[in-house]
Amino acid sequence: MTDNLLLRAARGQAVPHPPVWFMRQAGRSLPEYRAVRAGIGMLESCRRPDLVCEITLQPVRRHEVDAAILFSDIVVPLQAAGVDLDIVAGTGPVVASPVATMADVSALPLLDPSAVEFVAESIRLLLAELGQTALIGFAGAPFTLASYLVEGGPSRHHVKTKALMYGAPDVWHALCERLADITLTFLRVQADAGVHAVQLFDSWAGALSEADYRRYVLPHSRRVLDGIAGIPKIHFGVGTGELLTAMGEAGADVVGVDWRTPLDVAAGRVPGKALQGNLDPCVLFAPWEVVEAEVRRVVAEGRKAPGHIFNLGHGVMPETDPDVLTRVVSLVHSL
Repeated sequence: MTDNLLLRAARGQAVPHPPVWFMRQAGRSLPEYRAVRAGIGMLESCRRPDLVCEITLQPVRRHEVDAAILFSDIVVPLQAAGVDLDIVAGTGPVVASPVATMADVSALPLLDPSAVEFVAESIRLLLAELGQTALIGFAGAPFTLASYLVEGGPSRHHVKTKALMYGAPDVWHALCERLADITLTFLRVQADAGVHAVQLFDSWAGALSEADYRRYVLPHSRRVLDGIAGIPKIHFGVGTGELLTAMGEAGADVVGVDWRTPLDVAAGRVPGKALQGNLDPCVLFAPWEVVEAEVRRVVAEGRKAPGHIFNLGHGVMPETDPDVLTRVVSLVHSL
């Protein structure tokens, strides 16, 4: 894999064109995905290696992207560890017993690697199929996982999360330490099974100020990222333009940037780091001439960074026309 474009770009090495993949590329925008998952719950899908392999490969076959990302979910390691939760259609992860006290934190189980052997088996199946296409593993960052556990599910304003963070910092840090252990175990299982890179998603970190991020989040994300060696590491969050400098200090090789911050501006905030991003997913619904112009802009701005991996600024929306994604990949490869 020494000549793989994604791995070269992640390390800041020269590439003939930016490598490209899309967050949520294996998902509801693809009719073949909807067909293969019909009647099968999300968490059950994640536990079936044959299904994980098929879903992960679908966008590689269709779009000819430069990387596959393991089909899974950020709450998979929590459920595998023994946390009572489910992914409810139309809502997202729902936790049966939210965390509020130190006793709740102490009751959280740690993750035994054998409990996610199905993930390692999925990766082994994929490596036999992918050839020279890179495989990205992933996990949720401690802050985002903590928010789900404290709120009991998705939250718009993270009120309970921040109340715990500010009002009981000892409980908060104990919770994030436990989640860092679970996340690191989950990523190490993937790394040991052979993924070529990993991405740490801190989807909700953009709800914080930089000062709060540095105090309550950065140490735990750094612990996770420092615990993975030998493969490129990508760190991504939504609405994190003002946090990019701090996120760049967490230990990743590549910083993901959402659509709000131009890549040339982001390059100045995380000097020396490769960048990933950052086409607005909504642009994909515009006429093709608009899409093409925006893709060319993102690629041009990405040249300010030591390396650039083309991606969206967040995930592919379910209503996206897959043919547009295929055209975007072809366009980026031509640049």
